[in-house]
Amino acid sequence: MIILGIDPGLATMGWGVIYSDKGRTQVVDYGVVLTPKEQTLPERLCTLENGVIALFEKFKPDEVAIEELFFNTNITTGINVAHARGVTLLTCVKKCKKLYEYTPLQIKQALTGYGRAEKRQMQIMVKTLLRLDKIPKPDDAADALAVALTHAQTNNFSSGFGIR
Repeated sequence: MIILGIDPGLATMGWGVIYSDKGRTQVVDYGVVLTPKEQTLPERLCTLENGVIALFEKFKPDEVAIEELFFNTNITTGINVAHARGVTLLTCVKKCKKLYEYTPLQIKQALTGYGRAEKRQMQIMVKTLLRLDKIPKPDDAADALAVALTHAQTNNFSSGFGIR
């Protein structure tokens, strides 16, 4: 099964594609979709939509896992990220009916066994679980791979997390 993991964002949307079969996972590719801050919000959202469509065309994922939105201080930034996440969700559900959402706590718990793990711990686990030589960069791509790995590890129990 090919899983597309997404770490939503307006300026930088991380993505990671893994192949998972019978408990074994391997990285296919990862990266980011960038939107120039000089663009208007609608233009940036269009760039994200086009980026997600390109990922589907290139990798043809069977399932998609996306991180749920979490922010606590800057409401303006949070609203813009929510716009970006909304466009990403809409595009994904149009392309693939198997869409699953995970909270940051669930992702940390799945990868490290500790829901309050530090970012560095998460990056090391992504590197280790995918048998990579180095931690994936940029951080948004590593985060997206963590989302994909979470889905691969919880796939047997994922019916409670999916969009129907």
